[in-house]
Amino acid sequence: MAKAMKIAIIDDEMDMRQSISQWLALSGYDTETFASAEDALKGIGPDYPGVVVSDIRMPGMDGMAFLKRLMSQDSALPVIMITGHGDVPMAVEAMRVGAFDFLEKPFDPERMTDLAKRATQRRRLVLDARLLRRELSDGGQIMQKFIGASQPMERLREDILDLGQADGHVLIDGETGTGKTLAAHALHAVGARAAKPFVVVACAAFAEEELGRRLFDGDAEAGLLPAVEQARGGTLCLEDVEALSPQLQARLLTVINDQGTPAETRIVAVSNLQEQGKTSEDALRPDLFYRLAAMRITVPPLRARGEDILQLFTRLSQQFAEEYGCEAPEVTAQEAAQLLQAPWPGNVRQLINVAERAVLQNRRGSGTIASLLMAESDAAEPVMTTEGKPLKEYVEAFERMLIDNTMRRHKGAISAVMDELCLPRRTLNEKMAKYGLQRADYL
Repeated sequence: MAKAMKIAIIDDEMDMRQSISQWLALSGYDTETFASAEDALKGIGPDYPGVVVSDIRMPGMDGMAFLKRLMSQDSALPVIMITGHGDVPMAVEAMRVGAFDFLEKPFDPERMTDLAKRATQRRRLVLDARLLRRELSDGGQIMQKFIGASQPMERLREDILDLGQADGHVLIDGETGTGKTLAAHALHAVGARAAKPFVVVACAAFAEEELGRRLFDGDAEAGLLPAVEQARGGTLCLEDVEALSPQLQARLLTVINDQGTPAETRIVAVSNLQEQGKTSEDALRPDLFYRLAAMRITVPPLRARGEDILQLFTRLSQQFAEEYGCEAPEVTAQEAAQLLQAPWPGNVRQLINVAERAVLQNRRGSGTIASLLMAESDAAEPVMTTEGKPLKEYVEAFERMLIDNTMRRHKGAISAVMDELCLPRRTLNEKMAKYGLQRADYL
C-alpha cells in the first residue's frame, strides 16, 4: 500500500496553516507546517517526498522568492501558491516560474483537496522515476526487473538489448500498466548513453503552454533548462506522447530534424492509448510518427505471459509479506488457475494491487484470491479470458509455483522440501531442472 505523501504548509498566520493542515490530514495526507519560508527550506530538499503549499505574502522571504529557491533545487516539486485578493497577477507570474497552481483566498477546501491529489500523484511519479534511475544504475540490474520465462518476455528482453545498442529514436507501445516506462529506462541503461542524462516528461500531465515551456523553452529567470537541453547527449523519454498537440508535435519534429544522424539526443516515445481501435499512428502526424517508430517495441500484456503471472504474483506477495511482517498467502490449484485465466486489463499494475491486497487479507485471516479477482472485475463471478489453455500448462505452472514457494519457505533445505511435497530427491531435482529453479537462489 502506497504511503501517504507529505504536504508542507508554509504560512506566517498560525490559524491559516493549522486549518489547512487539519483539512488535508482528514483527507489522508501527512502534513507538516512552517511559519516561514526560511524554516521550510531547512526541511525541504531536492527529493522531498511530497508537495508544498505556500502563501505568497510573508515577512522575510516571500512566496515568490521561496518558490524560486525550491525550483532551483528541484524543478519537479509541485508547489501550490495561496494568494490574497488582488494578488492574481503575482500568482500568474508564479505559474510562469514553475508553481503547480494557485488558490485565491478565501478558497473552497474541496478545491484544495483536488489540487493536493493531483499534485501528489504527479510527485509520486517523479519520485518513482528517480528511485528507479538510482536502483538501475547499470543495465544488468534493470534487465532483472523483467521477470518471466515466457516467449513474449524473452522477445522483449532481446528487443531491449538489441535496440539499446542502436542510436535511433524508439516508439514503445502497449497496454496501460505493462511497464512501458521501465522498458524505456532499460533501453537507456543497456546502451552507450547509460552514463548520460535520462529525462522523463509526462506529456499528459501538463497543459499545452506549460508542456511547451518544459519541453522546449525552459525558464532562464528561474534557471530551468528545457527538457531537450537537460537530456542532451542522453535520452528524452516522452510519456503519453500522443498527448502532444499538433503545434508541439511540429516543434518536436523540428528538434529531431535539426539533430541529424546519429541523433545527439535519443527520443524514446511511450504511447499509452487506451481507446479501442486507436493507435499512436492515428494520434501523431505521419512524418513525426515514422521518425519515432523507425524502431519499435511493444510490451506484452500480462494475460499473454502464461506462467509468468504466477511467478510475479509469488514474488510480489512475498515482498509485501516482508513489508507488512506477515506470511504470504498460500495459493491453491484453483486460485492458480484463476490467476492464469484472468484477463488482467490493468496488467502488472493490477497484479501488484491484487498481490498486496491478498497479503493484507491473509494477515487478517479472511478472504480469498478469487474474491479479489471478483472485486477487480465488478462481476458476480471472476472474469476469465476466452482463450483456453491446455491443462498441461496449468498443471506445470502450478507445480513450478508450488516448488518455488516451498523452497523459499525452507530456505533451500532439500530434505524439508522433499518431506513436505512427498517427492524423492531425484524427482525433485528433475522438476527443478525442468523449471529452471536453482537451490543456490534460496539459501
